Amino acid sequence: MIRPREWDYNKSGALKRRTSLGAEKRGIMTTGRYNSSEGSHIGTAITFLLIGLGAGALAGLLLAPKAGKQLRKDLRRGYEDAKDSLEDWADEAKDRVREVGERVRDAASRGAELADDLRDKVEPLRRAINRG
Repeated sequence: MIRPREWDYNKSGALKRRTSLGAEKRGIMTTGRYNSSEGSHIGTAITFLLIGLGAGALAGLLLAPKAGKQLRKDLRRGYEDAKDSLEDWADEAKDRVREVGERVRDAASRGAELADDLRDKVEPLRRAINRG
């Protein structure tokens, strides 16, 4: 049985491992080129933009000409602000869930009352039909 070579030389003469035959058709990253299987370059560009912005912001904070104490104080303040915002959002979400739960319970009780009223009104008609 003859096996294909796993290693080959690229155009620049460097040794590289061969990929499977259908790798480029399936959108798998091969040697240095990314082939998107969906054909959408906007989503990829936005993703890399956001990653770059985050990395730039972090680098700006860490490399800013501030004393260590001041930087730690700013980071702590940012953390506390984010924590407070998240707690506020969680409290608001809990309140909304409670309100919706109360509305659902009210609607269910009104539906049960309506069903009982309709049953009471239809019962004489049902008896008359069964007798006849």
